[in-house]
Amino acid sequence: MLIKTGMHPLKLIFLVFLIFFIPTANAVSSMAMGYTPKYDNNFKYFDYVNPNAKKGGKLILSGFGTFDSLNPYILKGISADGLELVFESLVEKSLDEPFSVYGLLAEDIELAKDKLSVTFRLNPRARFSNGDKVTAQDVKFSFDTLMSEKAHPQFRLYYTDVKRSVVIDDQTVRFDFNRVNPELHLIVGSIPIFSKVWLGDDDFDKVSEKKPISSGPYVIDSFSLGKKVVYKRNPDYWAKDLPVRKGMYNFDEINYKYYKDTTVALEAFKAGEFEFFFENHSKRWARDHVGPKYDSGEIVKTELKHKNNAGMQGFVFNMRRDLFKDRRVRKALILAMDFEWSNSHLFYNQYVRNESYFSNSELASSGLPTGDELELLKRYEDKLPKAVFTEVWQPPTTNKPSSLRKNLKQAKKLLADAGWQVKEGVLKNDKGQVFAFDFMLAQKGFERILAPYARNLKKLGIEINYRTVDASLYERRARTFDFDMVVMSFPESASPGNELKNMFHSISAEQQGSRNLPGISDPVVDALIEEIISAETREKLIIACRALDRVLLHNDFLVPNWYINVHRIAYRDKFNIPKQLPLYYDPVNWMLKSWSVN
Repeated sequence: MLIKTGMHPLKLIFLVFLIFFIPTANAVSSMAMGYTPKYDNNFKYFDYVNPNAKKGGKLILSGFGTFDSLNPYILKGISADGLELVFESLVEKSLDEPFSVYGLLAEDIELAKDKLSVTFRLNPRARFSNGDKVTAQDVKFSFDTLMSEKAHPQFRLYYTDVKRSVVIDDQTVRFDFNRVNPELHLIVGSIPIFSKVWLGDDDFDKVSEKKPISSGPYVIDSFSLGKKVVYKRNPDYWAKDLPVRKGMYNFDEINYKYYKDTTVALEAFKAGEFEFFFENHSKRWARDHVGPKYDSGEIVKTELKHKNNAGMQGFVFNMRRDLFKDRRVRKALILAMDFEWSNSHLFYNQYVRNESYFSNSELASSGLPTGDELELLKRYEDKLPKAVFTEVWQPPTTNKPSSLRKNLKQAKKLLADAGWQVKEGVLKNDKGQVFAFDFMLAQKGFERILAPYARNLKKLGIEINYRTVDASLYERRARTFDFDMVVMSFPESASPGNELKNMFHSISAEQQGSRNLPGISDPVVDALIEEIISAETREKLIIACRALDRVLLHNDFLVPNWYINVHRIAYRDKFNIPKQLPLYYDPVNWMLKSWSVN
């Protein structure tokens, strides 16, 4: 029987092919990683915003160091603070769920049944700041540009499993994957989208001082390189009434003033030069955030609770240097850290020692491996230290019955086993080389923290030279791995995945600009990262993260530091703040999104 359709035969054949041979799935406006999203398709706004927040007013913030670029997506230069106000993505990530995304530039998302592609249909109202419509061609252009050699290499690492982007029509774009990757359809939605008009005829890596053209709630009004940048709310912002933007981005103007020294910045804050201070120094928080304006309530000082995965911070060994290749040497230097003394004498007992690369989260390992985690680790038993299976990893402590003296004696033995002996008060190897290294700092305030550590190392005969360098020099040397040791944090989300490649995978060990500052290149680490990325349920993700945590800890890639499970902030008493806090958030980002003026 023939069916009369009024359609060209070739079109009919193509339609039948689409129906029967292309894997399909239902399009939705939200998706989550291994669980059902909190908000349904009819939600009006996020719980952590005030939908009736007043629009208007000016917010003045501080920037640290300097900046010389308005392009945050290239390797060269230091980009200005606040550029996330200008750029936005296909989806918006919820701040009160581990990993859920909701449509922004894309009004719906469709994951193929074989999970080898995801299709986004754009909101027809989406517009760039110059008034141009956001199209599928713009999405493809942005993705292809970020995956090119002209962009920061982190994108090629992060999206390595994305094969290509394909324009279906003006409103629809598809991303094809090289393999099944349970989180890839979510993270591909986070690609920043910008207009081709912004680049013009210039190469992407040469675009640094042009004002960006994107679709975000703000545009750059004015700037002075290294000194200030002013953002103004776009009165024609296309998404202002969407549920994912309701009650958000309420300031008419956001102004960043730059300070080269955080101590100077704090005094400027007290004097009223800017209005919000996110504090990360315990001494300043305990002793310097005081005075008449705090007493009168003109300045509010408070601590905000959070459920953030605190990740890991530490003194990172550059294992590309021969000095740090031996694990016994690294272990000895870890033993020289007296955290308890520092917490009591320097930190006012505000911190907790990092005991995991996923501190403050359910992803952190504890005890000895058991059950499914043990079975996973046994696959790599011949490549792992025996201690992974027999010893509960803990950072060295000087709490009784332990002591610094006991730890240093153990460190001395480890160094001797590695071929280092004290001769004439200096640690040397059999070639007569002195054990000495440099420690590069970005903030002068950290020198007081390194001083007692340096004294402990000197007792072992080790010479450490530490100094603070200019922010731009620090950034350049860190990107090119031109250092011996630095302080480094490895922040983690509540649902880690592809970003782990940029921090711990062998493919990033020699990739300049990556966050793999230690130079970790270990096949077991690589394999466990792949286990995390491919985990299809939250339970499997947790198991794989705990296994990875153990392997990283037992390899002693850094001297573990400390974390705090609250955000310490101070601000002028001029703001309306939503009553409900998010769970997983950066305080500055949340403030920019949801605060408003009285």
